[in-house]
Parts: sequence; C-alpha cells; structure tokens
Amino acid sequence: MFLTRAEVADYLDRNDHYCILTHRRPDGDTVGSAVGLCLGLRAMDKDAVVLHNPEITPKYAPLMEGLTVKEPREGDLIVAVDVAEDHMLPKAHSYLRNSVDLRIDHHGGNREFTPKSLVDPQSASCAEIIWDILGELDIQMDEKMAEAIYVGTATDTGCFRYANTDVHTFDCAADCAAAGADVFGWNQLLFETHSLAQLRLQGWMAENVKLFSEGRLAVCALPKSVEEKIGVNEDDLGNLSSFIRSIEGVCMAGLLREAEDGCKISLRAIPGWDAAAVCAMFGGGGHAGAAGGFIREPLAQAEKSLMDAMLKWENG
Repeated sequence: MFLTRAEVADYLDRNDHYCILTHRRPDGDTVGSAVGLCLGLRAMDKDAVVLHNPEITPKYAPLMEGLTVKEPREGDLIVAVDVAEDHMLPKAHSYLRNSVDLRIDHHGGNREFTPKSLVDPQSASCAEIIWDILGELDIQMDEKMAEAIYVGTATDTGCFRYANTDVHTFDCAADCAAAGADVFGWNQLLFETHSLAQLRLQGWMAENVKLFSEGRLAVCALPKSVEEKIGVNEDDLGNLSSFIRSIEGVCMAGLLREAEDGCKISLRAIPGWDAAAVCAMFGGGGHAGAAGGFIREPLAQAEKSLMDAMLKWENG
C-alpha cells in the first residue's frame, strides 16, 4: 500500500514503538534519515530506536550515539529508511526481510517488500522526505535533528551539485541551517576531507580508468588486492564513481569493486544519461544520475559486461 506523506505522519502518530533500519554499507542519507526520524519520534514522546548497523563507518557513527539497540524490541513497528529492496539490508539484519512494516524511500521502480510504503523518486534524498514528515507532524527541529537531515540531504546531492537538487532541497537545507546544523563543519568533513589512502587510490584510478565511446563513457575495475595494498577503508571508497565521472568529457562512469561472489557496480551519469537503466540490466537500480548493482562474474569479465551494457544503452 502506497502512502502519502500525510498518511505516513498519521500512521506514525497512531503508534508508539519503533525500530528504524538502515541499509548495508550505510551512507549519509540512510543514517541521517534514520537519526532524524528517530529524534523526531522521540520529540513526540514515542519510544523510538535505530537498529545498530555493524557496517557503519567512523564518519557517520557519532550521529547514531545513544539511539541504537542490537535487536528490535517486542512490539516495535519496523521502519526501513532509504532501503530500496530487502537485499539492501545488512547481512546481520537479513532475518528481518519479511518483518518490515513501513518503507520510506526515494528509489523508484523496485520490488515492494513492505505492506506500507512511501516512495518518492522525485525527492533528491530520503532525508528530505523525513523532513516533510516532521513538518506534517508539526515537529520543530532541534540542532541534532537538523544535523542529521542536513547530512542526508547534502550526501545524496553531492553538496547540492547533482542534477537532482531542486528548490525543495535548498528549502530543507535552509531549515536545517536555521535550526542550528553545523553546515560548514559537515561540508568540510563530507566533501573536503580526504585521507592520504583515498588520494593514493584516486591516483591509481586515474592511471587505470578505461575511456571508450570517444571519451563519453568510463569504467574503472578496482581489484580487492589494490584496496588492501593502499589500505583504504569504506569511508575512503565512498563516491569514487563521481571522481571518475568528473573526468572532462565523461557522461557516464562506472566503478567495479571485487566482492566474494562477483563485483559491485556504482554508476554515475550527467543529466540526459540513465545510470539506473544500465544497472537494471544486472538487476540493480537507483536514479538516472546515480545507481548501483551487482554482477556475478569475475572482475575482468564484469568489466567487459558493464562496458557492453553502457554501450548498449547509449546506442539505444
């Protein structure tokens, strides 16, 4: 059942106990959305917690402080935020795939796995939807809520540089700033702070990226051995596909990372190009400008498969 923002607000108002889930390899949007919603519900005297995600990185962990539990409690309604499909839950939470009561998300075109959902593909971030819901509930954001919502919004818009950014996004960010969010501090941490390992990895990628279709397309296949040799962590690996896309003339760029049973895809594209359509060829999805998926092939074969898929989309 698809719900409106007002209907979700009413649903949240009518219940009292909540456990909120985030997705695997959590980014700023899923963390910010979970924290913002949790704090908003607590402001209404609801009993709300966030389920601890063992994959959270040091960059985002401080936002979760004091809000997490290791297991849902008896009687909790379970809400998933920014979780496109049930397989996007962390492995540690896979047992909850059939237990989620409500999904709030901005990824369209995916298989529904909850009895109730609010999905708005036009929203640049899930955090903006949470901000709307807080408004429907007449909740005045405090500083902690505002910082969480700002982190989610800024993360999924590339600090307001991506084509998904619109007036609603800026309104949300302005409200967060007015409520006391440390906009400068978070922007510096999220977008202007890089470890030496990350910079070394970017150098390796610049040397090994493959440009094709007259430079409009780019793919970089990253072996696990290179990650280990350079010593990068998950925070270092965030948004590397955007780094490739920033090469002059590139319209769509893909990053492949080795995993146990295949390769993870991260794709970025400029307006007019559809990363989600390419990832859909492998059972993935996302947005036109940013999408992901998985190829169950060794790295060399996955590289060829992704390049072929990108060319197939470009040539119609």
